[in-house]
Amino acid sequence: MNTGTPVPDSYYERIDEHRYKPTAHAGGAWDPDEQHFSPLGGLVVHAIDRHLAARPDTGLVPARISYDILGRLALDECEIRVDTVRPGRTIELIEAVVLIAGRPVVRARAWLLATVDTSAVAAGPDDRLAPPEALAPWPMTSVWPGGYIASLDVRPLAPPAPGRTTAWICTRVGLVAGEPSGTLASYLALVDTANGIAVRQPPTAWMYPNVDLTVHLHRQPEGHWTGLDTTVTFGPTGQGLTSTVLHDLNGPVGHAQQILTVRPMPHR
Repeated sequence: MNTGTPVPDSYYERIDEHRYKPTAHAGGAWDPDEQHFSPLGGLVVHAIDRHLAARPDTGLVPARISYDILGRLALDECEIRVDTVRPGRTIELIEAVVLIAGRPVVRARAWLLATVDTSAVAAGPDDRLAPPEALAPWPMTSVWPGGYIASLDVRPLAPPAPGRTTAWICTRVGLVAGEPSGTLASYLALVDTANGIAVRQPPTAWMYPNVDLTVHLHRQPEGHWTGLDTTVTFGPTGQGLTSTVLHDLNGPVGHAQQILTVRPMPHR
């Protein structure tokens, strides 16, 4: 008989207006006592969405969001504070700070731009990925531990190769218990997975966590699948880069970049 405490079907539970409690689904890949950054990145956008919903609609949409990871993301209650740094009718800058135990651990900034009908001149790479329904799931838990990784449905277009993988990611786990999340927040809650789908070296031998995530969007994503066309590069002096073309079912939506700190796993 299972006597364990049931795990809520969400990554976070709301405590009050600004505070959230992570569930076991948010558990990290490098340390089970830490939060995986991916759902936290989506939670930040969820908080920004709530900040924007509390005022008249300006019609602006997020075109870039950058996250700097400032400290250890303990699997503990977190607070998110959102402010408007640069207001404007056509361009606006929003900042969100995540605090754990009163200390800033993530600082994020989002540029919002005006929407204008540019369909007559819209152009760029538009290759679509093979749809996920035709692809077999890949047990990412064979490479990574943690509650977040276990919550995912991962469908690569081809067997993952060292430093190079293209895959669809989705999850049945909600972002915040009992609350609907916007499409962008749910989409971005999966983007940080990119650093784990194209492992260049086994994570049991090498560490390569990212210290940031920057996402640029040329259109807003749609649907509940996040497509990651990812390349991981390790440099010769301890730095690495995870570069991803972001997709939805209709084609590319933007790019993501993550800078990595690469070092051997300490011997125990």
